[in-house]
Amino acid sequence: MEKGIAESRSGINLPKNPQRTLVTASSDDNLKEIFHQIRTSKTPAVINYGASWCRVCSQIFPAFCQLSNKFPKLSFVYADIDECPETTQHIRYTPTFHFYRDGERVDEMFGAGEERLHDRLWLHS
Repeated sequence: MEKGIAESRSGINLPKNPQRTLVTASSDDNLKEIFHQIRTSKTPAVINYGASWCRVCSQIFPAFCQLSNKFPKLSFVYADIDECPETTQHIRYTPTFHFYRDGERVDEMFGAGEERLHDRLWLHS
């Protein structure tokens, strides 16, 4: 999984991430590679499915980035549904968060809420 990507095609700037646990999926192929890495590495992960035009996504994204530094044992992925249309066609609401453990999706959260997200991350870390 490529780490430390500074900007997605949608123009979302990723903050400094010293643990290098935050990546962005830049295409369907890239997201497929990330899924493969999640399945094979067994590292706990969270994927934030959002969109550049989604106001709620823009509000929770800074907290998602900050939390990536607070939970270094988790891999954090941001996937813009417009950049990865094939692999995100099942996403019906943005933001949607999928949580993975041992290569399997174990939880899902719809909508924003920094405290809710923090609690879910704590639960899955």
